[in-house]
Amino acid sequence: RDFNERCAQCSEVNWGLTDGGRFYCRSCHNVTERTREVVNTDFISNARIQTISKGLRKQEKTDGGCEWYVCEGFQLVLKKQAEALEALGVCPQMKDEILCNFWRRYLQKSKQAYCNRPAGETVKALSVCDSSTDVDSEPERPSLLHLSLSESEGDLQTDCSFASSTSRVSESTSVCSGSVDGSLYLMKNQREKLRMTMPMTLSFCYMALLWLREPMTLSDLLRFVVEGHIPYLNVFQHFPEKMKLCGLDLKIFCVESWPVYEEVYNKMLELAAFLDLPRFPDITDSCFLHPDMLCMKYLMEANLPDELHNWTCRVVKKICIGEADFLTLVPGNKSTRNVKYDVLAAAVIVVVLKLLFLLDDHYEWLLSDFAEESNKNNKEGGPYFEFKKWYKVIKCSLDVEQKKLDEERAKYLWRCEKPLFYSAKKKSKVLKRRQMVVNLQNQFGKLSGSVQPAEKPKPSSFQLSWSEENTDGSCFHGHSLKGILQEKCGLLTAMNPAYWLCTVKLCTEKLCGHLAHYREVDFPQSYHFVLRLFSFILRIQPSYIHDEVCVIEHKLFNKKLYKKSKYNTGLRK
Repeated sequence: RDFNERCAQCSEVNWGLTDGGRFYCRSCHNVTERTREVVNTDFISNARIQTISKGLRKQEKTDGGCEWYVCEGFQLVLKKQAEALEALGVCPQMKDEILCNFWRRYLQKSKQAYCNRPAGETVKALSVCDSSTDVDSEPERPSLLHLSLSESEGDLQTDCSFASSTSRVSESTSVCSGSVDGSLYLMKNQREKLRMTMPMTLSFCYMALLWLREPMTLSDLLRFVVEGHIPYLNVFQHFPEKMKLCGLDLKIFCVESWPVYEEVYNKMLELAAFLDLPRFPDITDSCFLHPDMLCMKYLMEANLPDELHNWTCRVVKKICIGEADFLTLVPGNKSTRNVKYDVLAAAVIVVVLKLLFLLDDHYEWLLSDFAEESNKNNKEGGPYFEFKKWYKVIKCSLDVEQKKLDEERAKYLWRCEKPLFYSAKKKSKVLKRRQMVVNLQNQFGKLSGSVQPAEKPKPSSFQLSWSEENTDGSCFHGHSLKGILQEKCGLLTAMNPAYWLCTVKLCTEKLCGHLAHYREVDFPQSYHFVLRLFSFILRIQPSYIHDEVCVIEHKLFNKKLYKKSKYNTGLRK
C-alpha cells in the first residue's frame, strides 16, 4: 500500500508482492527491482503460518531433481512447439505475445495460477524449472521462456486441488509421480475446468496461428507434427534433467497415438470459449485462410487445371462463404457455424468437379474420350483436359505416397530415443545399456543389409508437387476446359446441366457427429477417388470432406430443394 509509483509499462498503480519480496504489476505482470522493506519483525506465538517464502527451488539431495508441477511441464511443451513454429516461419510475436497471453489466461481461468489463495491451505509457487535459467530471477516481461507464477499474499498462486499442503502433497504424490501434483491431476474431476492434455497443446498453437491469421491450416500443423518438425511425440525427452518423470507423469505427457483433426479442432473451440476470447481478427479475401486462396493451393497440389479456380470463386461467391462474418471465429457464439478452412476449400473443389464432370462413373469418361479426340486435331493453344489421363497419373502417385506413409507409420518407434532414468546412481548404467542396444541394432542392420533411414525431409506446404517443365505430360495445370464448356448468355457453363446430390436431407442428430452418412459402396468410384485424394492431402477421413460437400450443395441448390420439398408436401395434402 505504501508503494505508489506508476508501472513503467502500463502506468497503472496496482502492485502485488512476489515470493522474493519484489513488487509486480497486477495489470501487466511487470516485475520491478524494488523490494518490500520489513517494518515489523515481531513473532506471534501459536500463529498459523499462511505464507512460506520459497527462495530457491527445493532440491532433492538424492537424485538432484527439483519439485515441479504438471502445468510447468505443459508450459515447456508449449515453449518447444512455439519455437519450432517460429523456425518454420511463423510470426515471432506468436510465442511471447499471443500464445503466452492465452496460457496466462488459461492458468487463471482454471485457477492454477493468478488466483486468490484457497483458505487454510499452504501452497507452493510455480516457476519454470530450466537448467539454463536462474529460478530466482524475475524477468521484466514474462514470456513462455521465463513465465514467473510466484505467489504473494492473496495473488499469484496455485489452486489447492493441484498443490495441497506441503507435507501432504510431497508425501502422497512423490511416490507415484515425479511431479508434485501428478496423481492429483489425474484424480481430479475436470468437468468444471478444461484439464490440460497433450492434444490441447496443439489446440493452443492452432488458436494462436488463427489469431495471427498465419498461412498454416490445422491439417498442415498436424502433418508437421507427424513428420517430426513440431515436438509432440516423446516431447518430454526435451525436459531438463532436473524434472524427473516417472509413474503417472508418463501417462500425462507420453503420447502413443497420432493427433486427430477433430479432437484438436473441437478442443480449440472449447478453449476459445473457456478463455472468453473476443472475436478473432477478420478473415478477408487477402488472407491465406480465405477459400479462394486455399482453393488455388489445393488445385495446384491436386494437379488440376488452373481454369478451375474461376469456378471455385464463382461457387464461393454464390453461396456467400467468402464473407468475413462467415469465416471469422466468434468464440462461444452458437448461432454461427464454425469453419474448417482447409476442409471447406477441398469441398468447394469437389463440388466444382461434380458440376463439370458429374463424377457418376460414366459422364466423366465420355468427356475424357471427347477431349482425347479433340487433342489429336488441336494444333493451336493448350491441350484439353482429359479426366481419364489425370486419373491414371494421380492414382499412380497417390498409391506410392500412401504406401510410403503407411510404412513410415508402421515402422515408427514409439519409445523415445533419450533413455529415461529416475536416479543419478542409475544414469550411467541406463546410458551404457542404451548404447549397447544401439550398437547391436547397427550391427544386425549391416548384416541383414537393411537400408539406413533417410534424413528427415525438409518441411513443405505441398505433399504432391507437379512441374510444367516435365515433358511426359504429367502436369495438368495449363490444360484447358474448353472441351467440356459451352457459352450461354455470355457465360461459360457446363455442357451437361444434370447434377446429383450426395444427400437430399442433412442429418440433424447431434449425437451422430456427421451431417451426412458416407459409405464408399453407396457412391460412384470417381467421387470416392476425389475424396480419397483430398483426404490424403488433408490427412483426415473422407467422411468429413463429404459432410462439407453436402452442406455446400444444400446452399447451392437451396431454392430447388425448397421448391421440391414444398411440391411433395402439396401432393401429400
